[in-house]
Amino acid sequence: MNLLAAAYGTEWNTSTLNELLLTANHEGKDLESWLKGKFFTQHCTLFHHRPFIWHISDGLRSGFSALVNYHKLDRKTLENLIYNYLGDWIKRQQDDSSHEDPSLNMDGASERLAAAQTLKKNLELILKGETPYDIFIRWKPLEKQPKGWDPDLNDGIRINIRPFLTVPDTGKKGAGILKERPNVDWKKDRGKDVETAPWFNLFKGDRLNDHHLSLKEKGVLNPE
Repeated sequence: MNLLAAAYGTEWNTSTLNELLLTANHEGKDLESWLKGKFFTQHCTLFHHRPFIWHISDGLRSGFSALVNYHKLDRKTLENLIYNYLGDWIKRQQDDSSHEDPSLNMDGASERLAAAQTLKKNLELILKGETPYDIFIRWKPLEKQPKGWDPDLNDGIRINIRPFLTVPDTGKKGAGILKERPNVDWKKDRGKDVETAPWFNLFKGDRLNDHHLSLKEKGVLNPE
């Protein structure tokens, strides 16, 4: 709310939010429910299924979710999300589900704990970047492929979002740990690569994107 007020400045008033929610087909409801429910779908549509705000979710309506700015989602930020934000949530669910007197346990805490722990494992798969949860950039040679979650923004959302959709689904089928699945794929691009392209011989000139490389292939010692 404060962010919106700051963005609109003197134009912000008590009716502005209601007008915005009406425009977003969310009339009569609050901002929080829109962010949790409709925002990501509308954001994907608006930006032609190349979303730069990613809605990460454990799949539960009352569970953990986070909106992250892809442009700032480097390795350090992902670690912060996993071990601080999600870690704090897991600790709360553990506390709410582990009372000696079961009647004191919070309703749904055990379910939220299990979902959050699953999400944590999936995020750690992305952080580590072992196949098939790696990033592959067709136009870069082996030595320049990212080792674990270390995206280059210049490679584009389509390429870098793959691990988030490849990990086991926490909610919708094919969406991985995202709230919705953007309409994106890694099929063969049109045309042929030039002979000097790094993967020309392997792909016989085809512009293939759905390829995986293990950490061992990337030269990571003792990837386990």
